[in-house]
Amino acid sequence: MSVVTRAAVEAALSQYTDPHLNQDPVSAGCLREVDIQGGQVKVRLQLGYAAGLFKSGWAQMLQMALENLDGVERAQVQVDCVIEARKAQDQVPALANVKNVIAVASGKGGVGKSTTAANLALALAREGAKVGILDADIYGPSQGIMFGIPEGTRPQVKDQKWFVPLKAHGVEVMSMAFLTDENTPVVWRGPMVSGALLQLITQTAWDDLDYLVVDMPPGTGDIQLTLAQKVPVAGAVIVTTPQDLALLDAKKGVEMFR
Repeated sequence: MSVVTRAAVEAALSQYTDPHLNQDPVSAGCLREVDIQGGQVKVRLQLGYAAGLFKSGWAQMLQMALENLDGVERAQVQVDCVIEARKAQDQVPALANVKNVIAVASGKGGVGKSTTAANLALALAREGAKVGILDADIYGPSQGIMFGIPEGTRPQVKDQKWFVPLKAHGVEVMSMAFLTDENTPVVWRGPMVSGALLQLITQTAWDDLDYLVVDMPPGTGDIQLTLAQKVPVAGAVIVTTPQDLALLDAKKGVEMFR
């Protein structure tokens, strides 16, 4: 019987590509442990993204690959998902109990931004991540409706300081709609809007979130600038339409010839 080596194990794992990383687990740096005891092989991989629906099948596929190696009697593959905080703006302090902030924005209304934000939060939660969503559209919040939270629901207050976010479909939800009456108009100038956003973000008792999805209001006003300057945004999703993209491409073409 052939002696099983770490090199042979890594070579077998390298034959398979993680479709989310577009790399094999060895090249992607996911291999954390290889334990070889005669014909018994135990491998531990660590993925840096939420993969609750993927990791079981991925482990079975890699286990079969290892058991096809000469000398391997039994293989065990363990796949863990560990979501780390991604680098944001250097000068902006991290949020307590939030690893990554993802902003979902658009240049205008009516393009599906809020729907995209809600679906992104739900998809991440379905994959096993701890997710929250903040409705930053102070003037027209809609996430409460999208998550089926009854009108008039109010968050609890913890220690007379922290808003306790509501929970729906496995996602923590916070919105200005939970703090105001929709029949009462909100007439605020820019600084008040920015202050309300910061209060919602920093004074909400998020529960050790992997991702906080922020549903931005449309446009490029005070709220967008405040988020960019005061909140450690790790990534952003810009929602637009094919017509807008065509217009942008046309403008780029004009700029090239100026």
